[in-house]
Amino acid sequence: METRRDERINKLAQALKRTDKIHLKEAAHLLGVSEMTIRRDLSNGPGVVVLLGGYIVSDPMRHQNHYFVSDQQEQNVDRKRLLGQRAAALIQPEETVYFDCGTTVPWIIDAIDEDLPFTAVCCAMNTFLALKEKTACRVILCGGEFHPDNAIFTPLGPQSVMDSLCPDKAFISAAGIDIRQGASCYNLSELPMKHLALQRARARLLVADSSKFGKVLPARIADLSAFDGLISDAAPAQDMGIEVIVP
Repeated sequence: METRRDERINKLAQALKRTDKIHLKEAAHLLGVSEMTIRRDLSNGPGVVVLLGGYIVSDPMRHQNHYFVSDQQEQNVDRKRLLGQRAAALIQPEETVYFDCGTTVPWIIDAIDEDLPFTAVCCAMNTFLALKEKTACRVILCGGEFHPDNAIFTPLGPQSVMDSLCPDKAFISAAGIDIRQGASCYNLSELPMKHLALQRARARLLVADSSKFGKVLPARIADLSAFDGLISDAAPAQDMGIEVIVP
């Protein structure tokens, strides 16, 4: 039988599927208990999460729950949280929204009002896990072959669920934003779904924190002109020729 301690630890483990670490104070607020309660929970025998330097992280000695394997999940959490809040504010009731893969997009989902009714389309495991926590959200997962390196599903045939949809908005993530090379990412396997979302969505919104400015990654997504706006935590130093939406 699952105890209250087990319930709290499981909830923390679920939250860590969307980010790399949670501050002890933030975890206490999330669970509605004191910091001392969490300290006792985590010191009372081994578990899937541990307390390191005031932060709760997945136990590095365990290897389950590898929904995505990316060094980027440990980077720029505060920046991603800010742009997530700004992006979430753009979603209107009853809209259909495409949420891309990556470690930035779950921050958008976390910031969406719990009572907002909307339909979400996604192709990544970590994005799906964040969306399923939104009780007013109808979730559509585009299936296919699973890629553990970036936690996405790619269609096995020529057709995708996205071929039958026209989202109101698409939040498309990038790991590099460059005025000449455009938006880029690490994995070529991500490009087909990103391109399909660009074709199908009425509003195409690029999401990337400011640490991505000036970077060029191997997989080129599109020119910046292919997007209707760039959502970030801060404006770039130079004019990118695209509307920049910041907090």
